Amino acid sequence: MNSSRDAFEDAFMKNFIAVGLGVIITYINGIFVLAFFKNPFFYTNPRYILYIHLVINDIIMLFLSVVLHVVSYAAPLMNFTLCSVLIMVSSATAENSPLNLAGMALERYIAICKPLHHHQLCSVNRTYILIGLIWFLTFVPALTDIIIVLVNEPISIFSTSVICYSKSVFGSNQHLMKMIIVESLYLSCVWMTLIFTYFKVLQAAKAATTDQVSARKARNTILLHGLQLLLCMLTYITPSVNYFFLALFPKSRSTILFTSYLMSNVIPRLLSPLIYGVRDQKMYRYVRMYLTCILFSQKVQPKANGIKS
Repeated sequence: MNSSRDAFEDAFMKNFIAVGLGVIITYINGIFVLAFFKNPFFYTNPRYILYIHLVINDIIMLFLSVVLHVVSYAAPLMNFTLCSVLIMVSSATAENSPLNLAGMALERYIAICKPLHHHQLCSVNRTYILIGLIWFLTFVPALTDIIIVLVNEPISIFSTSVICYSKSVFGSNQHLMKMIIVESLYLSCVWMTLIFTYFKVLQAAKAATTDQVSARKARNTILLHGLQLLLCMLTYITPSVNYFFLALFPKSRSTILFTSYLMSNVIPRLLSPLIYGVRDQKMYRYVRMYLTCILFSQKVQPKANGIKS
């Protein structure tokens, strides 16, 4: 985004919207994280552990996205090393979401299709090992970007200043090929996992001995995983969409880029609590309770201060 072309009022309003949405979405996600850690039932259940990992990952990804957006206006040039680290972590968190969705789908498949083995296969320790594996699989490609820079550029580049944007920092042909290979491999594996688990759960739902209600819920949950995966893929089609609309409305460049940024990077971060947390009655009950307590305490505190004065 070429922020230098925006008038001060436009730049202020765009950053205000980005930061405001970031704070609101982080607050909502934070309530779910609070509910998780306040109740032992949740952090001893692999399903909720994977879910809250997805929420925390969204919080990190949203924070980095908003920070990079604001910095692009406030200080367009950033130290190459710092920028590389921020983009590397941002890239890892972006890759985490699809892999985490695959893990959640497998957990539901095992719970419905192999209930007798669920406790053994989906133990808490194995769930944390899976989360560690997810971070490993996403950080290795991100570190590869740094290695490609080290191979092709002098070490002095890390002391220079650049516009902190992924393509301006990791924009070589090697980076492009690496991205295509990694994204194709990971996304194809995730889609195959979702399709496999969905049809297996669908078969289980038709079996007479299967809990029809649980199977139906699991099937719907996996479908929602697919929906969220499609939304995660907005990042990959955004450049093509931007190119199409910029060709039609060249004078609205800044508005088009900002809107696509919100739709692909900010708004989807609100979907995890809405899709999963609100649908889950146990989680929703605690979230509603903590949200009510927070709002009530905020109303009571000013009254108490008024009495003291």
